[in-house]
Amino acid sequence: MQFGILGVDYQRADLNIRDYISFTDQKKMDFFHLAEEKGMEQVMILSTCNRSEVYYCFESETQKEQMKALYKSMFPDLNLDVYLREMEGEEAYSYLFRVTAGLESMVLGEDQILGQVKNAIDFSRTMGHSKKELNKIVRDAITCAKKIKTKFHISEKPLSVGYIGIQEAKKACGIKGKTVLIIGSGNTAVLALRYLNEEQAGEIFLCSRTLAHAGKIQKQFPNIKIIRYEQRYDTICQCDLVVSATASPHLVVKKENVNLSHSTVFLDLATPRDIDQTLDQYPQVKLINLDNLQKISRENLKEREKLCKESSQLIEEFKRETLEWLKVSRMDETIQSLQERCQEIAQDSYHYLSQKMDLEDREKKLLKKVLNASLQRMIREPIQELKQLDTKEKQDTYKKIVHQLFQI
Repeated sequence: MQFGILGVDYQRADLNIRDYISFTDQKKMDFFHLAEEKGMEQVMILSTCNRSEVYYCFESETQKEQMKALYKSMFPDLNLDVYLREMEGEEAYSYLFRVTAGLESMVLGEDQILGQVKNAIDFSRTMGHSKKELNKIVRDAITCAKKIKTKFHISEKPLSVGYIGIQEAKKACGIKGKTVLIIGSGNTAVLALRYLNEEQAGEIFLCSRTLAHAGKIQKQFPNIKIIRYEQRYDTICQCDLVVSATASPHLVVKKENVNLSHSTVFLDLATPRDIDQTLDQYPQVKLINLDNLQKISRENLKEREKLCKESSQLIEEFKRETLEWLKVSRMDETIQSLQERCQEIAQDSYHYLSQKMDLEDREKKLLKKVLNASLQRMIREPIQELKQLDTKEKQDTYKKIVHQLFQI
C-alpha cells in the first residue's frame, strides 16, 4: 500500500478556481464510489475555501494515474494540469502532517484546519472509505497537530491588525463595560465590532456617512446604537474608546474639534489615517494606529515562523512512528493467519487427545492451555522476524514462504 495526495490549494489557484473545484458532500460520495470501482477503497477529501485535496491509498502506478484522471473528470470545464499538486510516499505524509498542524495554511499556524481534517476523516469513515491504514495515518496527523498546538501555542500570536488593535486597546483601558464609538461601516469596522462584543464592551455607538450601511450592521448587532455622522464629536466626549475604520481620503477626527475631559483611547484602523495624529499631544489620549499594529503583526509572524520551524521536529517524530506502524502492519494479515493456523492445530490436537484420555474438566482446560501456549511459543520468534522486515520486497517474499510452509 502507498499513500498519495492530489489536489489544488491557494498557493496554486486563485479564489475563483478554488470555488469552482470545491467538493459538496454529494460530489464527495460520487468520487468515493468511482474510486472504489477502480480498486481504491481508502479515500479522504479535504475541501475548504483554501484547498480541495484528495488523500488516498493505492497499490500501483496505474491506480495513481486513474485517481488523477478521476479528479480531473469531476471538473471537466477546467484544465487542471496547471493547478494540480501531486505527492506520494514520505512527501505526502509530511504534507498531511503540516496541513493538519496549520503549517501549510494561508494564515500560518491557524487552528481551524485541524477541525476540518477531523471532519474530513469522520465523513470518509462514515461513508465506509477510511479503513485501517488511512484512518491511522490521518489520526496520527491529528494527534501530532494537537501536540503542536499545546506545546507551541502558534495561533496565540495574532496576525490580524484588527484583532491586535482591540487587544492593544484592551491593555490601554480595558474593554469590558466601556463605552465605545465606531466610525465606519465597512468590513474592518464590522470585524472590530465583533471583537468588541467578544470582549463584552458596554454601550457601543456606530456612525457612518451612509445611514443605510449602518442600518445593515445594526441588523447583525442589534445592541449597537446608530448616530448621525455629524454627531461623532459630541459622542467622542462620552466614550472610553474610539475606533475609526473608514475609507475616507481625509481625516474624520480632527484635534481642534475634540474636547476631552477624561482618558480616551483612539484606535485608527484606516489607510490613509482617519484620526489626527497630533491628538496624542493630549495627556489623556492614547493613540494606536496601523504603524504600531503592523509592527506587532510582523513580529508575531516572525515568532510564528520560528515556532513552526521548531514544530517540524515533532512532525518528523510522529511521521516516523506512523511509517513504522504501516511497515509492520503490512504483515498483520500473514501473522494473524499464522496464529489462526496454530490455534486450529492446537484445537485438533486437543479434540484427539481428549477423546483418547479420560480427563477431568480441570485437566482438559490445562491440556488446551498447554497446547495453545506451546504452538504460540513455536511461532513467536518467526513473528518477530516478520515484523522486522524493512522492505516491501522482503515482506512479499516472506509472505509467500509462510503461506506455502503452513498452507495458509
